[in-house]
Amino acid sequence: MAPDDRSAPILLSPPDVGPLEEAYLASALRSGWVAPLGPDVEAFEAELAARAGRRHAVAVSSGTAALHLALLALDTGPGDVVVVPTLTFVATANAAAYTGAEPVFVDCDPATGNLDPALLRETLDRLRTGGARIAAVLPVDMFGSCADYARILPICAEAGVPVVEDAAEALGAVRDGRPAGAFGRAAVFSFNGNKIITTSGGGMLVTDDADLAGRARYLATQARQPVPHYEHTDIGYNYRLSNLLAALGRAQLARLDTMIARRRQLRERYAKLLAAVPGVRLLADDDAGANCWLTTLVVDPAEAGWSAADLAARLAQERIETRPVWKPMHLQPVFAGARAFLTGAAERLFAHGIALPSGSGMGEREIGRVLRTIEGFVHGR
Repeated sequence: MAPDDRSAPILLSPPDVGPLEEAYLASALRSGWVAPLGPDVEAFEAELAARAGRRHAVAVSSGTAALHLALLALDTGPGDVVVVPTLTFVATANAAAYTGAEPVFVDCDPATGNLDPALLRETLDRLRTGGARIAAVLPVDMFGSCADYARILPICAEAGVPVVEDAAEALGAVRDGRPAGAFGRAAVFSFNGNKIITTSGGGMLVTDDADLAGRARYLATQARQPVPHYEHTDIGYNYRLSNLLAALGRAQLARLDTMIARRRQLRERYAKLLAAVPGVRLLADDDAGANCWLTTLVVDPAEAGWSAADLAARLAQERIETRPVWKPMHLQPVFAGARAFLTGAAERLFAHGIALPSGSGMGEREIGRVLRTIEGFVHGR
């Protein structure tokens, strides 16, 4: 079936791969470096560190693993608190829970979905007054738009709390002239299959701190001691990335700017189509530095006369995939009873937000099919 066939599903953000990825993988296979680690891993780390403006990078099996390692390298453990945005994918909160620390959730800026700096300050003050040891703050760069680090970093520095930037969705984005991944003690990226670049599964920790990078690398390789036999004095993890997947990542990274440009063009077409529709806005619609990983609409049903769920249902009839905004962590059953500092912003975005197909590999016929369906739905309502 041809990918532009009307009966074929249109996915939210499928992998965009082609001849370059095939060539890099074939070269890695021919090199004999099929097992984990190898020259493509080292090259991928160097290339990604340069893109993020960092001195060190550690390639690992997932973005979640990168978050876990970053927190472990900061000596996070039982009895500690880790401050996490409530509007995020569960991996951010899970990484804190893996260490035995308590995730404490903070609400978002309704305009961007990113961590609310003013509420963060209040949260840190109240936690410190209560005697909490705050191991880290984990801001998340939502849907490819960097958080407001010009405000977040000074707040955390004043409180003496390190920042780990969760840039899983934001590779290639820019904020205040600095690339995503350049903020905080460390930052992490995800290369999951739906991210802006993919290694099928994988992630990266980046940092300027050589000791932190070394600790993460050590823990990611089962905490093996540098002796001829297998000796371990710490609990380690099997978290390293394979050479084959790193080769795929290198090819993807070489195409990153082109893929961002295509996603941005698609976002602009969505924006133009919906500009005059009352009660509809794009999340973080004025962020020129976003990588446009996912274009997300926020719908006020009272003003628009229809809801995000209504639009999702219509698109689903045409086999066009959408997704609600992340369900906030404080509403997740697994974190029932967790402490949370809230304004209601994340709950409103969850209730009224919808992510539209945003893949850089979408053909013109697929894009036209999505736009026509949205236009017909809006005019029909």
